[in-house]
Amino acid sequence: MGSNAVSEPHPAEPVDDQPGRRRLIEAFWPPRVSRAQLVGAVLLFALGAGLAIQVRSTTSSDPLRGARQEDLVRVLDEISERTRRLEDEKHRLETSRTQLQNSNDRVQEAREQNEAKADALGVLAGTAKAVGPGITLTIADPAHKVTGDILLDTLQELRAAGAEAIQINDVRVVAGTWFTGTPPGEVMIDGTKVQPPYVFKVIGNPQDLQPALNIPGGVIRTLEQKQASPVVTPSQEVLIDALRPANKPGYARSAPGAGNG
Repeated sequence: MGSNAVSEPHPAEPVDDQPGRRRLIEAFWPPRVSRAQLVGAVLLFALGAGLAIQVRSTTSSDPLRGARQEDLVRVLDEISERTRRLEDEKHRLETSRTQLQNSNDRVQEAREQNEAKADALGVLAGTAKAVGPGITLTIADPAHKVTGDILLDTLQELRAAGAEAIQINDVRVVAGTWFTGTPPGEVMIDGTKVQPPYVFKVIGNPQDLQPALNIPGGVIRTLEQKQASPVVTPSQEVLIDALRPANKPGYARSAPGAGNG
């Protein structure tokens, strides 16, 4: 009886008919996320949220968003009016700048004219040195026969010929220059005694000055009759360096409204 016993069959094991799907699921679940990936995801989320908030804030803060057409036209008119006022102000400022520049130019021109006039007056008054073309007249008087009158006549001839500045020895000749010395050898010019040889430094046109002294019966002939020896030397640069003190008038004043020309 024991040998004829039939053993019961074992239950069959289930068969996995989808092994590929099961392996795919096991590969991705549960998810394996590293710390770096997690931090990157959080930063990307924060950046996206910030951009969305910024766009929403910009859109909502636009004062013209949703404005009516007439409101937009009014705003455009105000902007145009403001632009026009700014352009007018710009033109006004540019005009003021031009006027200031012209004023500065006129002031500079007036200053230069005044300086030139002061220099010319200084030459005439004898308070400034002078240089220019002219002649040098040297009068040797060994016999001491040249008087102050003869020197005055010489001065007058030079002035008539166009002399602009004159110096005799160390004395600067001006409009009020005077001579004394009727006795020969005692010549004084403006109170200063001068000794021969008498040296005239004269600024003017040499072609006018030299012939004026050599006219028949003129200065040169008169000096030669006094046994003096006049020598005329033309030059393109005669320096007159004798100066007069600038005396202030005691009584004369500039008249109100007097022209400067």
